Amino acid sequence: MMQTIRYILFDLDGTLTDSSEGITKSVQYALGKMGIDEECSNLLKFIGPPIMDSFKEFYHMNENECSTAVEYYRERYSQKGLYEAGLYDDVIYVLQKLKEKGKILAIATSKPEVYALKICENLKLTPYFDCICGSGLDGSFYHKCDVIRKTLDTLQIGPEEAIMVGDRKHDVIGAGLCNMRCIGVRCGFSRDNELEKAGADYIIDNLSGMLDLM
Repeated sequence: MMQTIRYILFDLDGTLTDSSEGITKSVQYALGKMGIDEECSNLLKFIGPPIMDSFKEFYHMNENECSTAVEYYRERYSQKGLYEAGLYDDVIYVLQKLKEKGKILAIATSKPEVYALKICENLKLTPYFDCICGSGLDGSFYHKCDVIRKTLDTLQIGPEEAIMVGDRKHDVIGAGLCNMRCIGVRCGFSRDNELEKAGADYIIDNLSGMLDLM
């Protein structure tokens, strides 16, 4: 059962970190440069999916407009936003306990890998993970399933040997496309019944719930 799973892949935003300030302020900055005024409280929906998809879905931008908005977003995020994030209270404790149980941990995030590496270093998460994988600034490994496959390849394992942990439907769907099971965590930015509707195999209220499963 779950106790036999040795490899655990974690999403970053909303699962390990509360990154709402950095992401929403950077989206607000980008929208402002595009002539759109928006409150940060309305931008939490940007946390989780690829940023370009969100500009397209929520503000009906075309491809060129989305690309420009992403450039503006990165302009602020790379300098300020990635440092405007903190860990959830139980993260370090849970990671320590999982390592004590012999689990091998990795990060699989839709966030550009170069940002994920800096965030993990800043928050002192790096020592807990065997690899930290994300998307490319050039658009490579764009979808969550692509990042998950990249992480599995880096670890040199099959999907049946691992489980994904995330807070949004994109984590659940991405894991499913890779024939992996997924634990949904409510502490992040999922909406009502989002994890249930996406088909998460397990749902926990916070990361500490993993210690009962694993």
